[in-house]
Amino acid sequence: MKPKVVSLYTGIGGLDFGFEAAGFRTAVALELDPVCCRTVRRNRRWPLIEGDIHGVRSRSLLDRGGLRKGEADVLIGGPPCQPFSKSGYWATGDSGRLDDPRADTLTAYLRVLRDAKPRAFLLENVRGLAYQGKDEGLQLLLRGIEEVNRQAGTRYSVTWATLNAADYGVPQMRERVFLVGSRDGTPFAFPEPTHGPAGSEELFSTREPHSTTWDALGDLSQDVADPSLEVGGRWGDLLPTIPEGENYLWHTDRSGGYPIFGWRRRYWSFLLKLAKNRPAWTIQAQPGTATGPFHWKSRRLTAEELCRLQTFPDGLRFDCGRTDVQRMLGNAVPSLVAEVLAREIRRQLLGHRVARRQLKLLPPRRREAPPAEQPAPLPAKYEHLIGDHEAHPGTGKGYARRRTADREAAAFSP
Repeated sequence: MKPKVVSLYTGIGGLDFGFEAAGFRTAVALELDPVCCRTVRRNRRWPLIEGDIHGVRSRSLLDRGGLRKGEADVLIGGPPCQPFSKSGYWATGDSGRLDDPRADTLTAYLRVLRDAKPRAFLLENVRGLAYQGKDEGLQLLLRGIEEVNRQAGTRYSVTWATLNAADYGVPQMRERVFLVGSRDGTPFAFPEPTHGPAGSEELFSTREPHSTTWDALGDLSQDVADPSLEVGGRWGDLLPTIPEGENYLWHTDRSGGYPIFGWRRRYWSFLLKLAKNRPAWTIQAQPGTATGPFHWKSRRLTAEELCRLQTFPDGLRFDCGRTDVQRMLGNAVPSLVAEVLAREIRRQLLGHRVARRQLKLLPPRRREAPPAEQPAPLPAKYEHLIGDHEAHPGTGKGYARRRTADREAAAFSP
């Protein structure tokens, strides 16, 4: 019988697909977003509750999954990214805080952990959760797990780490924080990275080169006739002039293009283009008109391509618009990372024998990528922008800070 998962904040199922590949079964899933729920139902038959976790009792979750307290093997979830302003609720460690109606998404996860008492848990979040000096969200969780143990009589231990998905074979650079714990206190050791930059000279390294966008997309058609994938706006016609793997910095006085922009005056993903021989940069959930990464053919990525870069299983179907697809996929966890961690949870915390076989969601290693696309000539409509442009002066000294300072000065002037 397959080990059973309770899935919170399921989204489109990024974590679940990885656990599925590792031999688990989603016994019950909980998701608020109706488009995500519709997409999950279109692709899987998981028992799914559509609703806000704050209005769903833990008992209802277990009943929907046909589970009793303590029967679930793993609780998984990635609580939505949000400011952790409510972490002060835990400052004194009061015993009733898990049921506080003001609780945020993190404490709601802990409430289900307490009530369901799974054998193990995995929680995923943005890397900012554990920033040094700004880790109140992480500290809330660590104190909350101690409180769960006091209330439920468990011995949950917790190990956490910031992982880059590319270091485990995902063809995308994406850093996230993962917390893993066991009900009986068994410590968990995160697996060592299996992949690294191509040409690494690390002594005695056994790592494979990072998976590339060509590994992920090389068997798909590159020339897609779809008007929704065209890049419009003010800068759409500038994108073809930028080489693969470059961004707007190509068109500054410190690179090989024309001096159209000041050095580091824009955000990194502005006009950012994929390179066939490298991993992708992080897929964005809500990109602006000129926000990449874009395909090397100077267009937006298709839903199938986004799924490949997120290492989702092939064949997923969508019945929503491109904006919703991008949002759902950009918010998801790369499923291959979940598969890697799920296999280790089975082996280390559940005591299962796990065969050393090829990971199901690992992209195949393709032959050498074709040559890079040749950049297009600069359209005449951008020539008036060529000139001297001031470089960014440093953190806290840019245009936005200057405008703020000017407003403050004007407010106090006589």
